[in-house]
Amino acid sequence: MNPHLALQAHIETEYAQRLARPVELKQDALVATLDNGASVELRCAAADAYSIQWRWGDAQLRIDTAPLHRGLATFPNHLHAADGGVRADPLTRPGADPWENVRAVLDAVLADPLLSAA
Repeated sequence: MNPHLALQAHIETEYAQRLARPVELKQDALVATLDNGASVELRCAAADAYSIQWRWGDAQLRIDTAPLHRGLATFPNHLHAADGGVRADPLTRPGADPWENVRAVLDAVLADPLLSAA
């Protein structure tokens, strides 16, 4: 089963009041547009292989699990911040249930799209 279908159902059920429009199912991703203007694109190949990117205004941030930044405490997952820097990921855990990770990101993006406190 496509993992995106289950995530789409969770998002549409648990965030129905915070969606600006229905969740879009793409060929290899989901796109959720939130009522605060953020657009979140989710790609989940497995519990330990994912990319969650969001845009808010001109800012773009992304959390992914590409094994590129070995010096970070959260390796292999990391955050590409709005300022272009790469930091430890404050929200997700590789191997966790994908829905737990998606929910953590959605909650954070709804509260503070730029992750100012992270």
